[in-house]
Amino acid sequence: MKETSFFRKKKILLVDDDPDQLELLRLEFKEHGFAIATAANGQEAVRKTRSLQPDLVLLDVMLPDVNGFAVCELLRRDESTARVPVLMVSGMPGELPRCTGFDSGATDFVSKPISPSDLVARVKALLRGVAARPCRTVA
Repeated sequence: MKETSFFRKKKILLVDDDPDQLELLRLEFKEHGFAIATAANGQEAVRKTRSLQPDLVLLDVMLPDVNGFAVCELLRRDESTARVPVLMVSGMPGELPRCTGFDSGATDFVSKPISPSDLVARVKALLRGVAARPCRTVA
């Protein structure tokens, strides 16, 4: 019997340079039935997004080679990855990182600290098509 998209596990690409954080998230998402791939830097994230075509990329902003903002811009410029939802995660304070994330093409943006279960809930909402809240600009 041919597998249908209804029964297919959703693929999530987790991108973080912290191996402990990556493992914690991998276990949490796997426990919720997701198929998981990981990347530890920006170049690997772009390469794996192109080759794996995940249903969503969970992308940390601070990466050792190419920051998450640049990765998101690269994904948006590539026809093969332009429609993949990107949830950016950052520990940087203030509105500027959030606005920069949305400007770079992020579908949604969350600030650390955030629990793994909250991230799973946000990912599920994005996969259902719940729209992100855009950055508010002050005139």
